[in-house]
Amino acid sequence: MFYVKTVPALKRASADIHFKWLVLNRAVRCTVTSSSPAQTEHDGVRSRGGSECPGLSGRGGRRREGTAAAAANEISVDFEQTREAYKSKDSLELLRSLVVFKLCSYDFLVDKNKEIMGLAKKILGQKSFDQFMKMTFYGQFVAGEDHNDIKPLIQKNHSFGVGSVLDYSVEEDISQEEAERKEMDSCVSAAEKENIGKDHRERKYQVHKQFSDRRGGVTGARTYFYADEAKCDQHMETFIKCIKASGGSSMDGFSAIKMTALGRPQFLLQLSEVLVKWRRFFTFLASQQGKDGLEALEQRLELTQLQEFMTKLGANGDFYGWFTGRKEDSTGCIDMLDWNSLIDDRTKISDLLVVPNVELGKLEPLLGKFTVEEEQQMKRMLQRVDVLAKHALESGVRLMVDAEQTYFQPAISRLTLEMQRTYNREKPVIFNTYQCYLKEAYDNVTMDVELSRREGWHFAAKLVRGAYMYQERERAKEIGYEDPINPDYESTNRMYHRCLDYVLDEIALNRKANVMVASHNEDTVKHTLTRMNELGLIPTENKVYFGQLLGMCDQISFPLGQAGFPVYKYVPYGPVNEVMPYLSRRAQENRGFMKGAQKERELLWKELKRRLASGELLYKPVY
Repeated sequence: MFYVKTVPALKRASADIHFKWLVLNRAVRCTVTSSSPAQTEHDGVRSRGGSECPGLSGRGGRRREGTAAAAANEISVDFEQTREAYKSKDSLELLRSLVVFKLCSYDFLVDKNKEIMGLAKKILGQKSFDQFMKMTFYGQFVAGEDHNDIKPLIQKNHSFGVGSVLDYSVEEDISQEEAERKEMDSCVSAAEKENIGKDHRERKYQVHKQFSDRRGGVTGARTYFYADEAKCDQHMETFIKCIKASGGSSMDGFSAIKMTALGRPQFLLQLSEVLVKWRRFFTFLASQQGKDGLEALEQRLELTQLQEFMTKLGANGDFYGWFTGRKEDSTGCIDMLDWNSLIDDRTKISDLLVVPNVELGKLEPLLGKFTVEEEQQMKRMLQRVDVLAKHALESGVRLMVDAEQTYFQPAISRLTLEMQRTYNREKPVIFNTYQCYLKEAYDNVTMDVELSRREGWHFAAKLVRGAYMYQERERAKEIGYEDPINPDYESTNRMYHRCLDYVLDEIALNRKANVMVASHNEDTVKHTLTRMNELGLIPTENKVYFGQLLGMCDQISFPLGQAGFPVYKYVPYGPVNEVMPYLSRRAQENRGFMKGAQKERELLWKELKRRLASGELLYKPVY
């Protein structure tokens, strides 16, 4: 039978895990529809009663008052002024950029970059090869070998208004066969190995040999493969060093982490499947009440109808009372966020991994059983995440959780959300990443913004277009599930701007939201500046950040920084040899970008010619 009950509060484990959904019988965060401010329609735009800022006409609206004053304070940035864009670079650095960008546009050199670098290493020897790389590709895209080596570059950029997101970019250089073996072993539970095909798993959330080397079809993203718990502890220590380096280099830095580096990916696969199935079950119930086709946050379940439907299925439980018992002002409706609270109260981590069976009308475990070691592996992964969050808070560093593949991402986002609930109470410490090439990106952003508003913590997001498109598309086609990616680049742009506009409007209405516009697209940056001016958002509030990769788009980053906007470079670092796998794929990513980066090359040439004509060819940046 489908049966839901409360469970006793857990005693805090010695591990001191902070995630409430793992250690507390937290009261359901049921803000049953009427508990949030009343929603009304105004000029076709939804606004939240009681929370509007004076002069704003609701979400998506523009200022009605003080227009002249707002116009006087508008800030514009000219991305054509090469002197300002490249004042942090000497002429040799500009020349290096031109050479590297040009080489990255040749298909043959990019396709064969591993072989070419291997040959160069044999001819030059390790020491000379390392020096050559530091003068060219490595020097262009990587800050240095360790946290001491990177300080001069970080401090120089900071003096010109550009901060840093530190990213330790070492990646194991392992063979495809070894990668496949590690992935196949670490993504399958003991129960699955013993009972193949007997558990209630979907193919999307299972490991498949032809896609087990997750480096294939991925551009510009590090990939971690699980070896053992000791290796995960090493990754955690590396991230801690990165956090400390960021805190020691500046007062407002970021540090990036990946969840797949911190534990056995089996747990991410399983939790992702559970979260998706719970969301899908809610959508099914909404369709039974004629609410299908609406935006995720617009769907509401009438509890009386829900009780009747579940009873017909043979389910046990007072569903109406479950949601309304804690809310005196309940209107008898719930939304997706209220529904998600049903899986929060579980005595063990493995108890989270239950899914609703529509046909049988009951909850059933995703897997037949969990070993004690698997339970411990799940717990240790969450402990490592919590340790990193604490270090970030203590070091005054913001932690950027990178996005990954769609079959891991629901779990990654949920774990990040739990960190935000704990650590984003006073200020934005934990940032989640939203990939806007996904069809569900807008739903994910809006639901997380709404949850942060209800619970009173700081929403913090990095918006990217995405790094796994080719791999995701091919995997969906081969395995047989719906392609999660938007159909074309134009629709991804629309999705990006839609998500961005929603968060910008939230910032204008409620100053607790924060967003990093992580984009090399000049039109997107200009769109953001226009919207900030319309909404009266000023750079010094530090609510809207901009982000680009080190060595790319300086003509965007530095003018923004010198105009007072908080802008950051994603700064990879690590030993030359150990960063080469990352650089190799970065070259593949840059190929497409550099072929279309004619404007950047033209600006670089323009600045070099200007310096030559003005006698500034030997220019050295002063800071």
